[in-house]
Amino acid sequence: MKPRMHKRARPPKPGRGQQAGSRPPRAKAAPPPAENPNPLLIVISAPSGAGKTTLTQQLLAARPGLARVITCTTRAPRASERDGVDYYFLDAGSFLKRLQAGNFLEHATVYGHSYGTLKAEVLGKLRQGSDVLLNVDVQGAATIRERATEDAELQRALVLVFLTPHSVAILDQRLRRRGTDEPAVIQKRLGVARQEIAQWKNFDYLLISTSVAEDLRRMQAIVDAEKMRTARSEAPEY
Repeated sequence: MKPRMHKRARPPKPGRGQQAGSRPPRAKAAPPPAENPNPLLIVISAPSGAGKTTLTQQLLAARPGLARVITCTTRAPRASERDGVDYYFLDAGSFLKRLQAGNFLEHATVYGHSYGTLKAEVLGKLRQGSDVLLNVDVQGAATIRERATEDAELQRALVLVFLTPHSVAILDQRLRRRGTDEPAVIQKRLGVARQEIAQWKNFDYLLISTSVAEDLRRMQAIVDAEKMRTARSEAPEY
């Protein structure tokens, strides 16, 4: 009696859309979570001479992932300023065209010059997951705050910080030390500064300026605290 021969099992026929001899398609891996799903829009305002430009530069150096938005202005550049780096320097006609086109998130006229923040640049950086830093005057901050009441994306990201020294006398000293304005212009700036300081309660944080190092330390504490708000963070699941 012949031994019974066992047939080899044949491999299954390839399914639809699968080539013979190919491996079955792997399930697509879920995309990694965004590194910064709730980015901040940090707005720093201060009266002229309070040190907001210095604080902005220090904060950008301390946090390389922080994106700075360049403001448009119609004023002439100072000796150390470069177009496209410090500001976008525009003539009055070009600025007006952008204004009429609705390009600005905020705009203001300060000491006879126009300033504006491009809305597309701010929202573009936020949507890429970047924290955004804005250095604007008090009037511009008020406009952004008003816009945020009508825009959930801006409202979720917005953090308003007001920087000022202990007294107007210190502002006077700093403006004179800067050496860029005539005495009459300095007095005009101090008059505007008194009006701006009166609006500090409209901001989320008040930062009384003392030294460059201390201002930076407390500004970083503000950013860290905002990052840990429950509205912007999520506890791990256990």
